[in-house]
Amino acid sequence: MNATLSRTGRTGLAIAAVALVLAGCTDVQRALNRGGDTPCSEYVKQSQDEKRMTITKFVKQQTKDDHEPAGTVVDGTMVSVDVLCGGQRNADTPIKNADVAGIFINK
Repeated sequence: MNATLSRTGRTGLAIAAVALVLAGCTDVQRALNRGGDTPCSEYVKQSQDEKRMTITKFVKQQTKDDHEPAGTVVDGTMVSVDVLCGGQRNADTPIKNADVAGIFINK
């Protein structure tokens, strides 16, 4: 019985360690995320979760507010940036500078 508890305990510790590592990766991603300075070429390759993280940081940079922006603000900004970055002639345009003109002329 002691061996069973020991094995169960080790399994629990392993699961907890993996959870901590995964949580740490998210913190690292947030720290390395450039928000509005992220080039469109990088933004369009990000997963939905990474895009949400990028846009959240971008909105915080624009508003100069560290509080989490409303979900509707993040969602609306994501849609706009998805459209604008998807059509930029210059893929290195930072998302903060993506605009309709960049779809038609190389800026």
